[in-house]
Amino acid sequence: MNKIYNFSAGPAVLPEPVLKQAAEAVMNYNGHGISILEMSHRSIPIVEMVAETRQLVCDALNVPDNYKILFLQGGASLQFSMIPMNILKKDETADYTDTGAWAAKVIKEAQRYGNVNVVCSSKDTIYNYIPKEFDQSDTQRYLHITSNNTIYGTQWHEFPKANGYLVADMSSDIFSRPVDVNKFGVIYAGAQKNIGPAGVTLVIIREDLIGRAERDLPSMLDFAIHADKDSMFNTPPVFAIYVVNRTLHWLKELGGVKAMHELNIFKAKLLYDEIERNPMFKSPIEEEDRSLMNVPFVFADGGDEQHFLDYCVERGLCTLKGHRSVGGFRASIYNAMPKEGVEALVSAMRQYQNQ
Repeated sequence: MNKIYNFSAGPAVLPEPVLKQAAEAVMNYNGHGISILEMSHRSIPIVEMVAETRQLVCDALNVPDNYKILFLQGGASLQFSMIPMNILKKDETADYTDTGAWAAKVIKEAQRYGNVNVVCSSKDTIYNYIPKEFDQSDTQRYLHITSNNTIYGTQWHEFPKANGYLVADMSSDIFSRPVDVNKFGVIYAGAQKNIGPAGVTLVIIREDLIGRAERDLPSMLDFAIHADKDSMFNTPPVFAIYVVNRTLHWLKELGGVKAMHELNIFKAKLLYDEIERNPMFKSPIEEEDRSLMNVPFVFADGGDEQHFLDYCVERGLCTLKGHRSVGGFRASIYNAMPKEGVEALVSAMRQYQNQ
């Protein structure tokens, strides 16, 4: 049987050692004799695990001392609303960049809570590039970006300079490269694309932005309450946090974010080089904005997409179907995708061409 490589955009591939550790913890967590799924979030082993995970985040991204690390629920989609309702006052303006489907959704949600100025959009070209030049509001509170666009395969390789501060949805490229956290007021990421399973959302927020809401917020939507309770205002998604913990340990053992970035560049180059070399395929994305995480490609001159997908499945290469709004194919090559998986896909593309 072929080795299975999962190219899904999310929920996505996780490191094999992490999956084994998670499976063991489901039966017996760290020798305590009971499953991690059964343990109180107030118990000492779980409180220590969550604290360690917070420290691993800080270490991996060199998070400054004036930021809080929160583990929340509701996915990145809840942050689309939670961030503006907490830090954008009714008479303030926030600038948003429209670079993909998720960026468009975050704009729609933010418009409920303040003045939203869409400073740029690549929608007219089916989001195949990242706009570089745009005018920001002089009175801007923050500039929101989606750092990597999962569906369309574009990525901010250089972050724009904000008049206020940056807020970023990094769901699909968090921990894939070094980031200067000081440039950001808030970084948030749903775990299920690059660091863990669905169920937990990582939020890195500057302390001075906590508690500035002028709205009467529900407790579960108030950053101040979650920060005060160390993300344990209610029962947190303990198991999901544990998998993030194990993934960050795995990342650390590989050499950290810098080493992972070098590996991600290598993997992406392998695949993009084959797309350029192989006359059967082409990339619809502007070369300078191509994502290191999500690689969409299509037939250059038409072809039977399902036939190629079936061909790949027979070789253990799964979930390569492109998003329905784009078509074609999409290989998500997150941190946990080994280079052998990318090499196997490149080999299949060459064999398909020869046949």
